[in-house]
Amino acid sequence: MAEENARVSVEIRDHVAHVTLTRADKMNAVDIHMLAAVIQAAREVAASDARAVVLSGEGKSFCAGLDVMSFAAMGQMQDTGWIMDRTEGDANDFQAVAMMWRALDIPVIAALQGATFGAGLQIALGADMRIAAPDAKLAVMEMKWGLIPDMGGMALLPQLVRSDVLRMLTYTATPVEAEQAERWGLVTEIADDPLARAKALAGEIAGKGPNAIRAAKRLIAYAESGANAAEVLLRESEEQAALIGKPEQMEVVMANMQKRPPVFK
Repeated sequence: MAEENARVSVEIRDHVAHVTLTRADKMNAVDIHMLAAVIQAAREVAASDARAVVLSGEGKSFCAGLDVMSFAAMGQMQDTGWIMDRTEGDANDFQAVAMMWRALDIPVIAALQGATFGAGLQIALGADMRIAAPDAKLAVMEMKWGLIPDMGGMALLPQLVRSDVLRMLTYTATPVEAEQAERWGLVTEIADDPLARAKALAGEIAGKGPNAIRAAKRLIAYAESGANAAEVLLRESEEQAALIGKPEQMEVVMANMQKRPPVFK
């Protein structure tokens, strides 16, 4: 556990969880201890009173991908059962580091700088939004090593980019600049200080009605799941019926009328 704790830090302030990859000397490269630490961080956030998450990496890069030594060790393993085992719901541990952020019932905002490659990109894809520095470079890197993206990338990328873009990124493993990534939909926006921007967004979200934010995230996920229009319309009504007129919603109305921040119990 000590090694895992050295990989990721979690700090919760004012209902915002700050989750930071802390292996800066290795460009936050993912090894087996980082996998376990990211999964544990997601569990810790899920059990907390956080209303939003800022996901970032220390140093020059968000995450440069899999640790090369770990990659070499995995390549020598004959038993691939560890790939097929579903250890976290529908996912294995490698997929869980991305999918657990998407499964959280609160918004997650990733702040990206420098290299965001392979495993790092897929972790970032689990976030609801990605704020990138102008120097950020993003890559679906697995083909460089003769592999396919297998850490949630194929569950998440098709929601963000066109099929031809997805194919080019996957087939070539070519890094793309932040501006191109934004045009293609990999990046939400570009900011000179992505961490400050992510914190500002998270703080704004944390000030909204917590139940309404959770309902919105559920509803968006349902709408993106392939449900037909009638099913989405019904789900809209169900979620709204659970919010309207309740104490939280009335507090939001009163706070707006009185021009003050809402206070949620």
